This record gives sequence, C-alpha cells and structure tokens, in this order.
Amino acid sequence: MGVNGFLNIDKPAGNTSADVVTKVRRWSGQRHVGHGGTLDPMATGVLPVCLGQATRLASFITESHKTYRAEVMLGESTDTYDSEGSTTASADPTSVTREQVQALLPSFSGAILQQPPMYSALKHRGQRLYHLARAGIEVERPHREVQVFRIELIDWQPPRLSIEVECGRGTYIRSLAHDMGQALGCGAHLTALMRTSCGPFDMTDSLSLDRVEAAFRNDDWRKLLLPMDTVLGRLTAVTLSEADERSVADGRPIAIDGDPGEGHRRAYSADGRLLAVLRFLPENGLWQPEKVFPQRQ
Repeated sequence: MGVNGFLNIDKPAGNTSADVVTKVRRWSGQRHVGHGGTLDPMATGVLPVCLGQATRLASFITESHKTYRAEVMLGESTDTYDSEGSTTASADPTSVTREQVQALLPSFSGAILQQPPMYSALKHRGQRLYHLARAGIEVERPHREVQVFRIELIDWQPPRLSIEVECGRGTYIRSLAHDMGQALGCGAHLTALMRTSCGPFDMTDSLSLDRVEAAFRNDDWRKLLLPMDTVLGRLTAVTLSEADERSVADGRPIAIDGDPGEGHRRAYSADGRLLAVLRFLPENGLWQPEKVFPQRQ
C-alpha cells in the first residue's frame, strides 16, 4: 500500500537530487517519489523528498523561501560559477576589503535581475543548458527577476568569504557569487553551498542519507515521515461537512464563509483527514478543489 508524506533529507555532496530520489524509491518500493527543489551535486543540506500523494504538493515547496550558506572564493572566475568548473579569468583580490563587500551586499537584495549560468538545467530550444555548455556552445540567457529577501556576510577570511542568503524561487547562488566577483572587479566563484532551510523544512531536523537507509533496512522508516500538510501550514484550514466532503471528492466547487484571503485553503474531514487543497474562484465566489487526496476505504 502506498505511503504519503515527506522525508527531510540532508543531501550529501556528490549526489544529485535525482540520485537521492532514486535511492528512496528503491528502498521504499514506492512508485511515486520526487523532491522539492533541486540542489547542485556539490551542494549539501535540506532536500525535501516527497512520497506518494505528497508529490502533488511539491510546488508548495519550490515556491517557498529558501536559506543558504555559501562560501565564495575571490580572485577567480569559472565557467560553472563554482569550483567544479574551469577557470575563465583571475585577478588579485588582496585589495578587496570587508567594508567593500558589506557595502556591496545591499545591491544584491530585494528584486534583482540575474542571468542563469550556462551550466544549469534550464532549457534552450528543448535542450538543457548544461548539455550545450559541455559541447562548448554558449547561448543567450535572458536575465530573470529573482527575490533575495536577506543577504548577510557571516565570515571574512580573505580571499574567502561566507554569506547567508534567504531567497525565493529560481535564485542561483552560483550566479550571486559570480556577480559579486564581477562587481568587486576581481572575479569570484562558489566553493561550498549548504541549504539550511526550504519552506517548513529545516537543517536542524534533517536526516542523513545513511540514517534514512538504516531506517528502511530496519523497516521503521515510516516513523521519519512528515505528514502531507507540513507544507500547507500557511493556508487557512477548514473542516468540511459530510455533504461538502462528497462534493470535493467529486471535484465540485463548494461555498465557504469568510474572507478568501490568500486564495487557497486546506480542507479536512471532521476526523482530521486532509481531503484537498481548495482554490477560490472570484468569478462565482466558490472554492474549487485544486488537489483532491483520495481517502482509503
């Protein structure tokens, strides 16, 4: 029988996010396994893994705020914007001061324009950019607006520095490191990256891949699962009547009193089972079932 929920895994360096998903799928025997936000192979930290019906809620993770701790090396630019790439330019960074870096950071805060790196999973005419990059082909990448809610210098050991970044969807920390180096006039690249939070998932509660594997081996891994509504905490909860339960199960909109607020609500049965995510329809004032979770009989 399928199992629904999330595992908060601390992804080790050297594994892709897809590698972790493949391992959990094999260990669990579950067909539907996914993740909530890709981490580069060199990166470590919080990787929410979704099982069963929880895979349908992955968008609530990818749209959430993330926090990263990044180590940046000044004086050298690379084609991947990190330490796994080839050097493209170098310059003496010894004249760069902590005060200069501090003064620069506000320009990387708020709504900023960022060019994705060539070595990324974005597509150009149906092909992944990193495939083109490995073939020696560089294409235009339009700058995109991303949100950086907070960026702080947390360590200064020149030519290395460390920053903590809280950001929204689509922000490339590698690009931040590269762009900082360009602005400082000496070049820079990312040497280490850890995601410390991803929506409601935090590093303090994450599980090592070894710990997860051992739990599967001992067949007590279900104790590690977080419930599906873990990612829905910001949505107002409503309890449905039996009649509304039947309507929602059939995909029919229902009426709910009160201010629609953010436009989504999580719906429960009287005995506390998560039934659906509802979306407000302003044209008729009703709530449409957007994601319905079949109940076991």
